Amino acid sequence: MADTARARKLAERIQQVVAQMLDTRVKDPRLGFVTVTDVKVTGDLQHADVYYTVYGDDEARTGSAAALESAKGLIRSEVGKQTGIRLTPTLAFHLDAVPETAAHLEQALAEAARRDAEVAALAAQASYAGEADPYRHPDDEQDDDAGR
Repeated sequence: MADTARARKLAERIQQVVAQMLDTRVKDPRLGFVTVTDVKVTGDLQHADVYYTVYGDDEARTGSAAALESAKGLIRSEVGKQTGIRLTPTLAFHLDAVPETAAHLEQALAEAARRDAEVAALAAQASYAGEADPYRHPDDEQDDDAGR
């Protein structure tokens, strides 16, 4: 049975160690402004997926990905030293797609707001096809009976 609390704590610690390593020890010129966003550790604590974002264009992303791959061994050894667990998990770096997804959602929400404004403008100019209130009310029934 996997201990999810232990995996969560290890993931948090790996995130801290990787961020510290990227800030202080990894001196690769290809490495851009990298932010470690999340770390997922498998239940058996043997593998860790490190998610990161890079501030910049596609060239900065590809350079940072290459720099992270070349520094993977150094970072893994430091993770092993600072966590103190018997088997150091393997590391895999993945570019986090959250910023692109958020930008796409922002565009979709702006489009929906624009369409809502158009519908509201059309509704403000609209008039009823018949009466404003087409339903019968109890008051009307008394008037109908008196008119017969």
